[in-house]
Amino acid sequence: MDLQHARDPRPSAATARDRSRTSVTSGPPRRRRPDPASLPLPAGLRDGLGHDAVGIPAEHGERILACLPRAGCVFADGGRWWWIVPSGSDIGVAWPPSTHYVAGDPSWTRPRLADRVPGPRLIHGPDGDSPYTAPIPLYFLVCRLTGVPPRWSLAP
Repeated sequence: MDLQHARDPRPSAATARDRSRTSVTSGPPRRRRPDPASLPLPAGLRDGLGHDAVGIPAEHGERILACLPRAGCVFADGGRWWWIVPSGSDIGVAWPPSTHYVAGDPSWTRPRLADRVPGPRLIHGPDGDSPYTAPIPLYFLVCRLTGVPPRWSLAP
């Protein structure tokens, strides 16, 4: 039996720059949306996998939260709910255009300018000691609610 090397899910310097442009299909780069302000995780949580955030329109937030068997940290700002997922949760999948995937740590936690609205606030904490929402159930729920068929690639 041949053992195959699994790809390291942590973002490299090259991929952490802007994963919002990557997609399973080739096409024009997605429009760059502003990153969330600082999303500080509550003390005592284990985030050994690194963390990224998936921004979802606020209109879908309550419904997604109600459907997930377990949710990690969820932050909200004016128009989006930000779900904390393990780093690399965008590898091989195409998140729907209405979502915003922010990769890398700490680049996506930079503070906003003073003249902008205050940053996101924690609206849901995890039941255990992990800040993560499982990305696959989150992905399928987002696809279903936005009417976008799921797309993924098995190639690394």
